[in-house]
Amino acid sequence: MAKEGKRIRAAREGIDPTKLYGLDEAIALVKSKANAKFDETVEISMNLGVDPRHADQMVRGVCNLPNGSGRTVRVAVFARGAKADDARAAGADIVGAEDLLEIVQGGKIEFDRCIATPDMMPLVGRLGKVLGPRGLMPNPKVGTVTMDVKGAVGAAKGGAVEFRVEKAGIVHAGIGKVSFDQQKLVENIKAFADSVAKAKPAGAKGTYIQRIAVTSTMGPGVKVEPSTVLTA
Repeated sequence: MAKEGKRIRAAREGIDPTKLYGLDEAIALVKSKANAKFDETVEISMNLGVDPRHADQMVRGVCNLPNGSGRTVRVAVFARGAKADDARAAGADIVGAEDLLEIVQGGKIEFDRCIATPDMMPLVGRLGKVLGPRGLMPNPKVGTVTMDVKGAVGAAKGGAVEFRVEKAGIVHAGIGKVSFDQQKLVENIKAFADSVAKAKPAGAKGTYIQRIAVTSTMGPGVKVEPSTVLTA
């Protein structure tokens, strides 16, 4: 096992790995331990009491962070005619149909979110093997297959964060930057946790949200007392 560097050991000082911190204290610790030379992302991880191998225990959704994510999100839209014009007016970075299909098939994927109008899905469906593994395939459940492309582009640019449970039952997402005010990070985390709570699947048994931790890109994880995060 590789030895921990001095920076990691120093960052972990003052953090009790066995303690569950209140959300405010946890965020304060994360901010104080973020010492990279860039504006680190604050991330949340949630262990859920689900087995996503079963269809009735899949967790997926989208959260509109009240204070944005701090990320510059590049948005691609598959649309034609007036809807394509709406997408451009809303600030989409790439808009197209067959021409965009060819670009993506050629391996050029210069976007972080992909939106499509319903009539474009037979075309976009051809890209399932390319977009699917990257988590970019448009899906009506998260609002990326819609006729309201203006609203979808605005949400993506404004801080909408998609989430999907992984095989181990974990959901994680970036919910802001360490440069954000503490209260804004707290509000974003509570909004994200609330969205995950509302996405509880019918097949979930026992305790749904089991563990929560927050961290920064290069910082140590801090365990959080779930009751200080969840609104209900």
